[in-house]
Amino acid sequence: MVRVELMRALQCAAALSALAIAADCGAADDAAPSRPNIVVFITDDQGQPECAPFGSRDFPTPNMQRLADAGLAFTRAYVASPTCAPSRGALLTGLMPARNGAEPNHSRPRSALKKWPAWFKELGYKVVAFGKVAHYGQAADYGFDQFAYDGFHEDVCVQAAVDFLQKRSADDRQPLCLMVGTNWPHVPWPEASDGLDPARLSLPAGSIDTPLTRQWRARFGAAVGKADDDLGRIYDTARSVLGDQTLFLFSSDNGTQWPFAKWNCYEAGIRVPLIVAWPGVVKPGTRTDAMVSWVDILPTLVEAAGGSAPGGLDGRSFLPVLKSRSADHRDRIFATHSGDGRWNIYPIRSVRDDRWKFIRNLHPEYAFTTHIDLPGVLGQRTFFSTWEAAAGKDDKAAAIVRRYHARPAEELYDLHNDPDEQHNLAGDPACADQLKRLRDELDAWMREQGDRQKVFAEPRLLSDERSFGPDAPSGAPQREGKTQPKKKPQ
Repeated sequence: MVRVELMRALQCAAALSALAIAADCGAADDAAPSRPNIVVFITDDQGQPECAPFGSRDFPTPNMQRLADAGLAFTRAYVASPTCAPSRGALLTGLMPARNGAEPNHSRPRSALKKWPAWFKELGYKVVAFGKVAHYGQAADYGFDQFAYDGFHEDVCVQAAVDFLQKRSADDRQPLCLMVGTNWPHVPWPEASDGLDPARLSLPAGSIDTPLTRQWRARFGAAVGKADDDLGRIYDTARSVLGDQTLFLFSSDNGTQWPFAKWNCYEAGIRVPLIVAWPGVVKPGTRTDAMVSWVDILPTLVEAAGGSAPGGLDGRSFLPVLKSRSADHRDRIFATHSGDGRWNIYPIRSVRDDRWKFIRNLHPEYAFTTHIDLPGVLGQRTFFSTWEAAAGKDDKAAAIVRRYHARPAEELYDLHNDPDEQHNLAGDPACADQLKRLRDELDAWMREQGDRQKVFAEPRLLSDERSFGPDAPSGAPQREGKTQPKKKPQ
């Protein structure tokens, strides 16, 4: 009897020991430690079409392709906002812009909110950031153990991140969470096109084909190449120093600074590259159509680091997708745009499901203008002015320029048949049910978010007398002696 009880006690102890080992090392089928090193690399202003793993034939990105060959590429990954600060604020908090407080560009999440470094420090990580991780120098206030930021295209911080990794001791057992942000391919773009032939490049849908447009597209391609070089340096150094116990994630904060992309809730503005490589866990060379949002990255990596995915956030973990346990994640993606100081003031909200995209332009009486069409050192007015000149001679070009500046209150697109969102179906009676369904869903979501639909700066107004052709002196609708918009902001 005593012997039987002793045998049972030994079996129980062995079982408890096995459970403890599993808890410490992660599930057996994961073949990965419970606290992997984590490296997050972020490019600036790069849409999914400008990345070879997602179909770009114009811009070689061999390092991004290498990463995709080693990991999982998300074909339907979205940012919370098509501008830098709201997008990165959502990444660092797991909350959408209306809930974290960073709605217009150049703003920051509320100071009382728990941010990225705190989550990983609680799990025993050293949390370090180099370059543009938050918006400009904001990350210095977020609690990183070490942080450095340089100016545009100085490339100091990418090298600093490489130096930091190379100095890491082989005996350092503290897991590392490293974030690296390059400014490429944000403007200003290189003067040289780095061997790209402008005549052979394809142009995004909704573009007007002029020689200067192609020259500037080639300059953008050269900037993409620099972003790819930076990614390659960080990826190779991380693999060399940190080894296989590393989860490497690459993404971009919003779409390209190109008409109908950045500052827009069209797919070109909010659909971004996202690739995750994690040896032993993520199957190499794979792709997924699971819809994910940037607010999901924080809870996903917290769970991957051995913690519990945080509750109360807008984001939720897509770790089951990484582990090939699920092919789906979200059935809806929401996005918002508000403004950018006194620039780019055009409040937009959007929702998409598997097939349909609904966009609400909260103030269609405002003129849509950006750094692209307005004069400025970071803009592309040089080529946009040729669009205006073409609009004075060609009806198709004139329609594109009009669409750029003047938007209807509602837009509806069938993404299966019109992935480039060129045909607005909001007025089509055959699509009335889809329009109402998505309109109601967006209304409900905005109420849940506490979205105040606030206008953060003085907008430019559309004028009935406005010419959208070459006679426009500044390239954008101007406010002629008016101090308030026709509609009172809600």
